[in-house]
Amino acid sequence: MLELEVIPERGLTNGRLELILGMPLGDCIEVLKSSYSTVKDVQLTYNEEQPLDKEIVLDLTNDGVKLIFDQKFQRLKIIEIYDTKRITLKYCNNVFSAPGTVPTLELIRQCFGPTRAGDRNVRQQLFLLLFRGILFVFPLWSAGSSSPIFDADGLEFSEPSVEGSLVLSKLSIFSGSNPLEAVSPPIPIEYCQGHCFAKCIEGVRNEGSNAVTSLRVKILETSEAPDSSIKQLERTISFRDSPQDVMSSLGAPDKIFYKDEDKMRIHSQSQNKLPTSKTSDYFFNYFTLGLDILFDGTSHQVKKFILHTNYPGHYDFNVYHRCHFSISFPISSYSHNASNDSLSQTISVTTFTKWSEVVDYVFQDKPEKPVVLSRSSSTNNTNPFGYTFCYNHHNIIFEVMKNSHIASVIIYSPQ
Repeated sequence: MLELEVIPERGLTNGRLELILGMPLGDCIEVLKSSYSTVKDVQLTYNEEQPLDKEIVLDLTNDGVKLIFDQKFQRLKIIEIYDTKRITLKYCNNVFSAPGTVPTLELIRQCFGPTRAGDRNVRQQLFLLLFRGILFVFPLWSAGSSSPIFDADGLEFSEPSVEGSLVLSKLSIFSGSNPLEAVSPPIPIEYCQGHCFAKCIEGVRNEGSNAVTSLRVKILETSEAPDSSIKQLERTISFRDSPQDVMSSLGAPDKIFYKDEDKMRIHSQSQNKLPTSKTSDYFFNYFTLGLDILFDGTSHQVKKFILHTNYPGHYDFNVYHRCHFSISFPISSYSHNASNDSLSQTISVTTFTKWSEVVDYVFQDKPEKPVVLSRSSSTNNTNPFGYTFCYNHHNIIFEVMKNSHIASVIIYSPQ
């Protein structure tokens, strides 16, 4: 059974397991995986058709804990404990909920202080005790009394003993003072130390060119000093950059991966479909940026960028953190959305833009038939998500999921 310290407006911790508001989804999954001896069952739920309409939830079913993540930024927004019988909870080292300790309103007020009167939800028959960053919910029927619980004015309990009979049913930890307006806080500074995160990655074109030639990366950086703060830096990486150029801008990659084959070679315009070089191209993998950079194995220059959106339901989900990208395209004069005022305007395609919107605004005609990308299952790897579709536009390939969301953007050298 989990035993955790409750920290209002921050999270749950016991020294080994830390669940902190604002932590990225991928980091949280890794923390739970490393705690496999105590966290036995985790279920992930999301909206498959409209993944931006509903939060992503990690449900620790054996422990009665839900971790609710913002669906856009994929950071922990709310921690909800919905079954207090399956977990031991402490505040300032005082146990207020455990198998042998009933979490009554009286006990919780002793632990957290009697500075809040509480509110009634008449429609749902609940009593709510709200402190900044934490909400306690008590069903009124848990008092087990047939007589009225509140006085005639409905402001106070009819008897002092009521506080000892109301039993906690749910606890929520969040950032701010109103759980209904809770948002995921910024990434905690301890998660930025030793990692490279980006606020946004922008595609850059040379003047008069339709091809993206470089990426402008807005990096969130911090030092390992105790009093350090998060700073935003801007770096540009371009085609033909060397590995040294890239590392001086972004730091060392999380991993270097050497390609052993090119499965898209069959679609090349070259008549020679066989490899012509004995050297292997290689990737710099920046998992926390959601970015892969491919280098030519012979020239050792950048030849391709891959931006990952990390949507649930995709083959690469949870391999990368979400890349928040933005690439501007001129609105096509043939688009039914075009007007005399919009012919010189652009549309920004972002992580959240659906492919149907890209087609409506950017393409003069319907895009050509896509290449179907089918990652077939193998002995040690399965793909339950099916195939995706790859569409080309100038020097960009969009990988699109069945729900019309963009899974990845591949930008290759225009030369």
